[in-house]
Amino acid sequence: MLRLARAALYTVVPAELLLMTLLIAGVPLPAPVLVAGEAVVALVLALEAVTAYRLFGASRRAGMGRRAALSATYGLLVPAPVRKLLEFELKGMVSLGLWVVRRRHGVPPGATALSYSKEQSTTILLVLFMMVVELVAVDLLLVAFDVPTPIRVAVLVIDLYGVLFGLAFGAACVTRPHVLTDDELRIRCGAYFDLRIPRELITSMRVSRAYNETGMVTVAAGRLSVAVSSQTNVVVELAEPITVTRPLGATESVTSVRFFADTPTAALRPATA
Repeated sequence: MLRLARAALYTVVPAELLLMTLLIAGVPLPAPVLVAGEAVVALVLALEAVTAYRLFGASRRAGMGRRAALSATYGLLVPAPVRKLLEFELKGMVSLGLWVVRRRHGVPPGATALSYSKEQSTTILLVLFMMVVELVAVDLLLVAFDVPTPIRVAVLVIDLYGVLFGLAFGAACVTRPHVLTDDELRIRCGAYFDLRIPRELITSMRVSRAYNETGMVTVAAGRLSVAVSSQTNVVVELAEPITVTRPLGATESVTSVRFFADTPTAALRPATA
């Protein structure tokens, strides 16, 4: 039943969103299609409710409290990639709030914050500017072609969400820097990646620039790279392998880490003091 419930979420939710979009846009749909669609949605909701009830009951019988049982039910019922995406959205919105009040996340007193946002700030601002220009241009075109208001509103909402997403990404990079303390090195990539390395596992740290990284968070041959604008400039060697959780939940084992910092030498002074 759990597999069926997960498959239903993947299938029915996008179909329902498509149906709602067509209705908002004023596209006429045959009554049997609407009835069948809503019937399927109702059946899926019933399936999800029954599955959640059984999972919650099993967790409670295993001795869990209500909060722990709810968390376990959510973890089992909702696929990991979906949970990660929801987590990214929440952290992005929180980062926007932190950016507005000029605060940083996870930087305790006495820690060294290693920013990595300056290198990409110009690119992010340009992308946001182009998104705003596109939003205005598309809306003017829709008005010029007498597109129905519901469609214009739907397109406007999607474009506005894109701008908000870009702002949240930039805010997360500013408010969630890498952090070096006496106990650990914390390497982050906005709201999408967070790795804590105990200081006792670090055998060496050095500045070494690379300009050919293929993605923001990549793992190859036991090496993790957390890049900014295809660049890394600090290399961390480890005494033993550690497990890395990638943005969508996959895990890898690595023995070295490369990351980018706006001022890479700031990462070395506390480490060698």
